[in-house]
Amino acid sequence: MFNKDRWDEILQVLTTNWFRTLLTAFGVFWGIFILIILLAAGKGLENGIRADFGDIATNTMFMWTRTASKAYKGLPKDREFSYKTDDVADIWENVDGLRFVSPRNQLGNFQGANNVVRGLKTGAFSVYGDYPEIIKQEPMDITSGRFLNYGDINEKRKVAIIGVDVKSSLYDKDEECLGTYIKINDVNFMVVGTYKKKNADGNSENAQKEIYIPFTSFSQAFNRGDNVGWMAITAVDEVPITNIKEQIFTIVKENHRIHPEDTRAVGHFDLNEQFQRVVSLFGALRLIAYFVGICVLLSGIIGVSNIMLIVVKERTKEIGVRRALGESPWSIKQQILMESIFLTIISGMTGIAFGALVIYGINYVLDISGPVMMFVNPSVNLGVVTVALIILIVSGLFAGFIPANSAIKIRPIEALRNE
Repeated sequence: MFNKDRWDEILQVLTTNWFRTLLTAFGVFWGIFILIILLAAGKGLENGIRADFGDIATNTMFMWTRTASKAYKGLPKDREFSYKTDDVADIWENVDGLRFVSPRNQLGNFQGANNVVRGLKTGAFSVYGDYPEIIKQEPMDITSGRFLNYGDINEKRKVAIIGVDVKSSLYDKDEECLGTYIKINDVNFMVVGTYKKKNADGNSENAQKEIYIPFTSFSQAFNRGDNVGWMAITAVDEVPITNIKEQIFTIVKENHRIHPEDTRAVGHFDLNEQFQRVVSLFGALRLIAYFVGICVLLSGIIGVSNIMLIVVKERTKEIGVRRALGESPWSIKQQILMESIFLTIISGMTGIAFGALVIYGINYVLDISGPVMMFVNPSVNLGVVTVALIILIVSGLFAGFIPANSAIKIRPIEALRNE
């Protein structure tokens, strides 16, 4: 099978008509190239979307209150209500599979009136009253100092962690901020840390204009009592938050006498549900890429098969002589199949190599110019290349099967008469 004479014959057959061979090989080359590029583009989009999620805990739901849409137990519709700290405890006790339940209160935002003062400098920032777990649900880099801890919570310390843009607005360049005080709505808080958000959800500048203080200190300083503005609830990895959120809704509805069928009163954003939709979308895109690439490749394989039929027709007399001299049908069939597989693999591997060069070029440009929104590091993994090689080998066998069968059906006496 691997003797030199056989390979010399394969090369001679394929190089006899260079132009025809190149045209035939181009169909396979183009099919594999399109498959590689489509898969790499899909991966680039997927990487971009995943980078937008960053390291955020995707198995998370954010929950807030809205007005009731139904009258219930003597209470009117369109009434407002607030979550309480007791709701947090009830959720922890009655719902299995939870990892974090973080109550949160909020004051102001970066588009509102100035609410933070330091000396002669003022600014408008979002101020959050949080628990320490929030850093695991909305990851951030602590650039100096520390984040909140349970000592801050238990002792109701008036401490603050500020974003890097808050620091640049309230402090001079290179001025030390740790240990200094800022005034939030006329209440002094000591700065104990600075942060930079890992994930800004497409809004990098505004994500750094936030201030974190202990939940208990927030409630005391700004007279929120036991009210909770909203909650960030994260389930363990094995339990999708989507599967247990109705249990959570039932608890808070019972606690606040909300009609069980009221779908408006409890507002929520299911991050896990959105993330799974994205995962499903890119799964569908991969299937489409494989379908389109394989269809284009199939057209190339048909071209290879047709050319091999022509080659067999041109070699009818040669095949007849070889049969007359005693060469077995299997040897002739093997020769045709090897020619087909060789042509298919060489052209396909060239397509893979060219696709890899194009992907490398795109990544090089992205490294120089910076990432394009929602498109990061297009690539294909080793598994895709392996699948492509398997497709090439199988395709080569199919492309040569019909011509090979045609070759062994030629009767020696008829082949010798052929002109």
